[in-house]
Amino acid sequence: MNRPTKSEYYIDIAKSVALRSTCLRRRFGAVVVKNDQIISTGYNGAPRQTTNCIDMGYCIRTERNIPSGQNYELCRAVHAEMNAIIHASRLDMAGSDLYLVGIEVDSGLPVSEVSPCLLCKRVIINAGISRVILPDEPRGFKYIDVDDWTIEERVTHRP
Repeated sequence: MNRPTKSEYYIDIAKSVALRSTCLRRRFGAVVVKNDQIISTGYNGAPRQTTNCIDMGYCIRTERNIPSGQNYELCRAVHAEMNAIIHASRLDMAGSDLYLVGIEVDSGLPVSEVSPCLLCKRVIINAGISRVILPDEPRGFKYIDVDDWTIEERVTHRP
């Protein structure tokens, strides 16, 4: 029996969380972990007490043929990373890791080169999360130091 590594374990949990997603295009799951303890989870879906895309039966971005990564303002969903962060206190998240997984709804395959969007990166920075862990084929992981994003923000978004 092969015991999964910690990264495999938490990525697998993020995959299960992603199955709760209400998006018709892509399902994302996020798990925030600190000191080997799950602090919070989140998946992408419409805000509470609003209609989900799976209930409406259509996706405006799909209907308009909008490529992934563009025109997020048209999407009804709150991203998985944001939902996970909303459900925990910053005090608990400071110094934590965020595991993120994406699954293509049509194929059931992992989203290739998954990465938080610019707005989610900023929310992750403000939450005090230290590291983001992403699946990286084949069967590996990408470990991102969030401090690198703060440096990137200072360099690329100067007044």
